[in-house]
Amino acid sequence: MSEDENKNKDNEQHRLRKELPDEVVPEAADGAERADGGDEAEVPAAETKNPSLTGRQRLAKGLWPPRVSRAQLIVAVLLFVLGLGLAIQVRSNSDSSALRGARQEDLVRILDELDDRTQRLGDEKQRLEGQRTELENSSDQAEEARKQTVERERQLGILAGTVAAQGPGITLTITDKKGAVQADMLLDAIQELRAAGAEAIQVNDVRVVADTYLTDASGGKVSVDGHKIGEPFVFKVIGKPQDLEPALNIPGGVVQTLEKEQATVTVTQAQKIVVDALRPAKRPDYAQSSSQ
Repeated sequence: MSEDENKNKDNEQHRLRKELPDEVVPEAADGAERADGGDEAEVPAAETKNPSLTGRQRLAKGLWPPRVSRAQLIVAVLLFVLGLGLAIQVRSNSDSSALRGARQEDLVRILDELDDRTQRLGDEKQRLEGQRTELENSSDQAEEARKQTVERERQLGILAGTVAAQGPGITLTITDKKGAVQADMLLDAIQELRAAGAEAIQVNDVRVVADTYLTDASGGKVSVDGHKIGEPFVFKVIGKPQDLEPALNIPGGVVQTLEKEQATVTVTQAQKIVVDALRPAKRPDYAQSSSQ
């Protein structure tokens, strides 16, 4: 046989050896090598001890009891406190709204009242600015100052209750046969009327001023500045009727509160209300003017 034929034969045998699969080690032999300390990974001890546990049981066992570090515990506590604070704030904001559940027409009426109050304040500002301009531009400033002083004295007399007043307004009559109306309810009515722009108020025969106080008296009566009055309680109020009456009839307001006590409430508008109950002028004992 020639040398070339020998080389071809050797190459063919080498190719056949390369195509044969690697020798597979029997499973038993593989296990024996592991037992003899081979390089293969060892079987976890938990699986050898509890071979009957299912995958779900092993997962539950790994999750409980939880392994929480100190940093994770601090973060969890801070997140809980933050969430609690946000929940309390949201609830307090939602509960603090006194207009929640009010009807649309009631909300519109309240908004109109706020607009009217803003308009009154704007008119008062313009009037005061006009008086200042007159004083600055008047040729006889002394005479102009005297006129404005007299007008200002008349206005302060109305507010202080030392002079009578008349003008448009309302009459509020509260009839309480069961004696359930108390001083705080009448005080709420006075405060609501003042907020609506009342300029002069008289309850029965007592003039209501800035320092008026009300207390409960015996026999179902109410004491106003030390004067006992009984039902029917009649309020004579000077102001804009279109503002005064809606202020008393707002949801949850004065009229509804009194009607819950089974009292009868009547509100009547008029173009002329006379407030003629007077208060004596009192000179302050300690307060003095600070103007120079």
